[in-house]
Amino acid sequence: MAITLRLAVPKDVGTLGRMGAQLAGQHHGFDAERFMLPEDIEAGYRWWLGKELKQKEAVVVVAERDGEVVGYAYGRVEERDWNALRDTCGVLHDLWVDASARGSGTGARLAEEVVQRLKALGVPRVVLMAAAKNEVAQRLFARLGWRATMVELTRET
Repeated sequence: MAITLRLAVPKDVGTLGRMGAQLAGQHHGFDAERFMLPEDIEAGYRWWLGKELKQKEAVVVVAERDGEVVGYAYGRVEERDWNALRDTCGVLHDLWVDASARGSGTGARLAEEVVQRLKALGVPRVVLMAAAKNEVAQRLFARLGWRATMVELTRET
């Protein structure tokens, strides 16, 4: 069963909401104090990614198998950020693959597709953040050529 990639369209928003909620839940499980999990996170992701589909600086790509969406990736062009000391670049914000499609190369393909689409929008580099406890994602991103540049530390007050 071949995996195909395409840009997300409005009819995908329900699935994107579900997947975004699963991604948020995974992060919340890694560190419940750092990662928010508000009520109705699925509706929040539906709203957010649905809005982003309309933005020229945003890229939302889905992976399909037999007509069913099994993963997505979301990135966007971000302007110069003096706080982060980061010039204009692409940021890969989300990457999610359903368990049924993991291990098939779908995550790598989604990440590379977003990078290529952000590059076409003129960015010189793409950055991302991965949860400290998400070693599987970190290994994937390292294999794809990302390098560590920052370490986020959190302290409760």
